Amino acid sequence: MITVVGMDGGPLSAPAAAALADATCVAGAERHLAAAPVPERARRVAIGSLPGALEEVLAWRGTAVVLASGDPGFFGVVRALRERGARPRVVPAVSSAALAFARIGLPWDDAIVVSAHGRADRGRCVGRALAAALAHPKAAILTAPGGAGPEAFAGELLDAGRDVYVAQRLGTAEEDVARVTAAAGADRDWAHPNVVLSVDPDRAVSPAASWLQGHQGAPDGWALGEADFDHRGSMITKAEVRALALAHLAPRPGRTVWDVGAGSGSVAVECARFGAHAVAFERGPEDCARIRANAARHGVRVRVVEGEAPGTLEGAAGRTGVDAAFFGGGGDDAIEAAVALCRPERIVVALASVDRIKSVRDLLLLHGYEVGGTQLQASRLADLPNGSLRLAATNPVTLIRATARPAPSGGRPPDSGGNRVATS
Repeated sequence: MITVVGMDGGPLSAPAAAALADATCVAGAERHLAAAPVPERARRVAIGSLPGALEEVLAWRGTAVVLASGDPGFFGVVRALRERGARPRVVPAVSSAALAFARIGLPWDDAIVVSAHGRADRGRCVGRALAAALAHPKAAILTAPGGAGPEAFAGELLDAGRDVYVAQRLGTAEEDVARVTAAAGADRDWAHPNVVLSVDPDRAVSPAASWLQGHQGAPDGWALGEADFDHRGSMITKAEVRALALAHLAPRPGRTVWDVGAGSGSVAVECARFGAHAVAFERGPEDCARIRANAARHGVRVRVVEGEAPGTLEGAAGRTGVDAAFFGGGGDDAIEAAVALCRPERIVVALASVDRIKSVRDLLLLHGYEVGGTQLQASRLADLPNGSLRLAATNPVTLIRATARPAPSGGRPPDSGGNRVATS
C-alpha cells in the first residue's frame, strides 16, 4: 500500500495523519521529512533522484507514504507512480498554483498553468511555458532549478507589460510572495520551490467566468473574412489562403509563430486566437498600428516588431524560439535569415508571383526541409444585377509549405540531394 500525502504548510488532515502513523517507509524531500510527523520506526527515503527513490518505495514490502508539495495529482508524483504500475491512495493538499493566486487575491479559473519541469529538453520546456504565458493574460508557471527558474521568465514577461510575482516556499515559515519589477530585475537568488505568476494588468479578471478553465481552445471560427480586419488597399491574406496556412502552421498554446511581412496582421491575429504566441513583423508604423488595432479588436495579444526584414528578425526569437513562420511579404533573404537564426519547424510562404516559386522551394530544400506547394484560386459567390449569381475569381496565390527534417547527429541539416519533395 502506497499513500501519497500532499503538504501545503497547514495541519495534516486526519486521513494524512493516519497514513503517516501506520507507515513503515516514508519518502519525501528533506524539507517534507523534517516537517511531517514521521514515525521513529519508519525507514526514511530522501528524494534526491526521483526515479531511484520511487523504485525503493515500490520495492518496499510494508506500508509506504510519499510526501509531496500541494496537490500531488497536479503536475506531481502521482503520475510517476502510475507510470510505474502503482495504484496509490492520494490525500491531496492545496496546489501551489491555487495558493499563489490566493496570496495576490486573484481568481484563477481563467488562468493557464504551465510547467517548466521537463528534464529531457529543459530549454524547450522553458520556451513552451514562456510562449503560453506571453499569449495568455493570466498564467502560473511551475518552475524548476537549473535554468528554469524565475530568471528564465520574468524579463520577457515584464517587457510584455505583465505584472510578475514569484511565490516562494509557499506554506512554510520562509514563504515570500515578491512582486518583480524591471528596476529590481529577476536575477536574484530565488528559493525553490517557487511559482511565477504573470498577469496582464488590463485583464486581471476576465469579464465573465467561462465553462472551461484557462485557454478556451479553438476559437468559435477561423479563416475570418477580410471585413473582420482593418487593412490597407486589400493588403490582406485572403480567408481561403489563410485557412490552409493555419492548417500547416498548427497554432496552439505553447507555440510561437512569426508573421513576416504581416500587412494587416490577419495571420498573426488568427494564430493568437488559437493560443499561440504570435509575433508580427512590418516595416511601416501605420501598418504596425493597424496590426495592434486588429489584435485588440479580437481580444488577443500580438507582439509587433517594426522595421525591415531580415534585419528585424535578429534577436526576435528570445527564449521562446520559433515553431512556425508565415511569410506574406519579404524576400528570399528574410526566409534565409529565419532559417539560419531559429530554424522553424514549419514554414509557409504565400506567393502571388510565379517567378519566386522555384527559388523559394530550392532555398528550403537546401536547408533540409521537406517542401510542398499548392496553388489556390478561389471563386466566390457574387450577385448579378438580375438577381442571378456568378462566381467571382480571386487572384491566384501559391502556398509553399515546408517541414523541417531532424538534423543528423552531427547537427547539420541534411544535404539537399537527399531531400524528398512533396507536391500537391
